[in-house]
Amino acid sequence: MNSSKPPLALSGERFTAVYRLAVEAAEVEARARAIGLEQTVEFPEALIPSDAIREQIVGEIAAITPCTRTDGGSGFEVSIRYPVEAAGSELTQLLNVLFGNVALQPGVRLQRIELPPALLEQFRGPRFGIAGLRRALVPDPLHPTGTPPEAAKASSTPPRRPLLCTALKPMGLSPSELAELAYRLTLGGIDLIKDDHGLADQPFCRFDERVARCAEAVHRANQETGGHSLYLPNVTAPAPAVMARAQRAKADGAGGLLFCPGLAGLDLMRVLADDDALALPILSHPALFGGLAINPGTGIAHGLLFATLLRLAGADATIFPHSGGRFTFTASECQEIADAAQASLGTLQPIWPVPAGGMRLERVPELVDSYGSDSIFLIGGDLHAGPDLVERCQAFRALVERSADGSVIDGHQ
Repeated sequence: MNSSKPPLALSGERFTAVYRLAVEAAEVEARARAIGLEQTVEFPEALIPSDAIREQIVGEIAAITPCTRTDGGSGFEVSIRYPVEAAGSELTQLLNVLFGNVALQPGVRLQRIELPPALLEQFRGPRFGIAGLRRALVPDPLHPTGTPPEAAKASSTPPRRPLLCTALKPMGLSPSELAELAYRLTLGGIDLIKDDHGLADQPFCRFDERVARCAEAVHRANQETGGHSLYLPNVTAPAPAVMARAQRAKADGAGGLLFCPGLAGLDLMRVLADDDALALPILSHPALFGGLAINPGTGIAHGLLFATLLRLAGADATIFPHSGGRFTFTASECQEIADAAQASLGTLQPIWPVPAGGMRLERVPELVDSYGSDSIFLIGGDLHAGPDLVERCQAFRALVERSADGSVIDGHQ
């Protein structure tokens, strides 16, 4: 081993990952030291060829703190600091350093991260965020049929209320049938009408035809009502097809994009968000991400996975299952996501929390009380429970506006 090599030319700045470990006190320090090695050099400590690598590259233990785990067991939170240069300027490598190999080990959960400005400035983050998407839904005298998202920053800010979202479903409907749904949902006042995440490019519903028909239907309904609803097609696809579908969607008049980063990749979403020629809001869907979060002893904490990492990757809004619906997220886990979506993160904009997953109209007051005005409520099947879809949507909007009118919302502003 040669320990006389000169120091590496590194800045000395580090970012921090906080891991929650299910270990006994006698093991925790050795386990923490092993994580610092595994996530950087992945090399036996005794065989590291220089002091420079050992001192400047290997993750260093910053703190070890006893804690109670989410599952009620005892454990420790371990803070490990990594050199910013280890992540380079790439989101993929940042994720690799944070949780690459150690994700394969039992009893380790990535709880939160702390990124210095030198690292945060590598990421553009959300193009629109809360303020930009809200402005995209505001009337603009220069665009009487609705303000295009790319022109949204020139618009004034409307009265604050939660936004309304729904999905075109069920799978199996034809493009013309989905377009008719989109038309009626727009007439009912739904702000964001997205493809269901199961709609791709199936033989019974081709992407190109569906997007053209649905975008035209939303545009036509907006002209009739004076509204400003946006249609967001699902552009999740094999990697070579994603950008082509996104560009086709914009050319056909889509107002935003739905994307599933768990299926196609966080960094591919970042590419969509950073493309100045595309410049459309992105609604992130959680498909496949659930398995990374639901086991309280492993994986990635809810707020980090469903909010912080998505902000780094450019999402403007994050869909997640609200407690009490079809899925198992708790109220505290949902609040953790909402808090992380809007917490300070350098210059990156806050994003919209979008609680969903079997929500019903009668739960709107609860949603407003839980998430406040800077949130999007996604209700799907329950809108179809009445005899008239347009009236049901109008009732949804009226209920949101009534619930958001007054002190119930003030505490969240």
